Amino acid sequence: MVIDSRDALWPNYNPPRDLIFTHGKGCELFSEQGDVYLDFLSGIAVTSFGHAHPHLIAALNEQAGQLWHVSNLFRIPAAERLAQRLVKESFADNIFFANSGAEAVEAGLKAMRSYHATNGNPERTRIIGFDNSFHGRTITTVAAAGNKSHMQNFIPSDQGFDHIEWGNIGSLRDAINSSTAGVLLEPIQGEGGIRPASKKYLVEIRKLCDKEGILLMFDEVQCGVGRSGHLFAHQHYEVFPDVMALAKGLGGGFPIGACLTSNAVGETMVVGTHGSTFGGNPLAAAVGNAVMDLLLDEECLAGVIRKGEYLYGRLSSLQSKYPNAIESIHGLGLMIGIKCKISNTDFVSALRDRGLLAGECGSNMVRLLPPLNIEDAYLDKAVSIVDSVLENIRG
Repeated sequence: MVIDSRDALWPNYNPPRDLIFTHGKGCELFSEQGDVYLDFLSGIAVTSFGHAHPHLIAALNEQAGQLWHVSNLFRIPAAERLAQRLVKESFADNIFFANSGAEAVEAGLKAMRSYHATNGNPERTRIIGFDNSFHGRTITTVAAAGNKSHMQNFIPSDQGFDHIEWGNIGSLRDAINSSTAGVLLEPIQGEGGIRPASKKYLVEIRKLCDKEGILLMFDEVQCGVGRSGHLFAHQHYEVFPDVMALAKGLGGGFPIGACLTSNAVGETMVVGTHGSTFGGNPLAAAVGNAVMDLLLDEECLAGVIRKGEYLYGRLSSLQSKYPNAIESIHGLGLMIGIKCKISNTDFVSALRDRGLLAGECGSNMVRLLPPLNIEDAYLDKAVSIVDSVLENIRG
């Protein structure tokens, strides 16, 4: 009897059966069969500087030889330094480190409710979210997004969340009441479809939150950490939140999440209100600092903007060439979606067969998230593969 090695895992994932990667280098992944794949998924926006980046390897190896873990019962200098650097580059005054995006979002939701309770408004507990959002897979973050396919039978109640139509400021205005604590949104929606917000919309939301005395939280787990061409996506719009969640690219492949808050919010999270055993441990903080070294290089973010515009333009040309297959191109920086008229699932599979790894997301889109430091030659190679797949479909 042959036992499938996958049987020891939950069957909640469905990876390609015969594709296992052994190692990676830059924007390429290498399979057991010796095939080379161009990685334009980056572990879903996680390997922000590709695979096996020497600066990240050096930082991890140096820390691994010194100290792995002590817990937050003791000071962690590397975490303190990473927090100081994030504060310096952002709206925030203080930070909580977690292990994932979902944990960072939950910390922010908790902090928003804590802010109102501390300021004499304990009834302000409800959070307003938007359709087609994604904030994680925990009970609370699934409830926050309100996606019925993710909620299934896991959510016994609304968990304190209201949901409105994305892009409709009137529906947001109508949803706010005396129980509202804050608003949660992605400046660029990811899982639900690569949909950047407009500056006008975010400005209106910020003004409305200020008028009603409620908090604004941005989920930048996917669109943050340089992905948009700005260190944080909201900087593109010049609209700033009270709370922000980061993760994914912040560790370049090593698990770390962060919840950034203004002092008014963060100071309410006193001893005993929240915690994490692993969050911001020496290994994670060391790699996070190494990622920040690369992000803050003066050429990095300008390069992301230039490369993103170039890739967007090349893909727009393919839209004109294949109008029956591509409806539109969306995105900002190196977070780009191809909205399809054909099945995005079939499209992603065909791309993989030709050596290009991409992802699916909502609104029948193909999601492209290449490393931030990708070279132009690989952008051209990816476009060539997309072109060949669409030509084959048309033929």
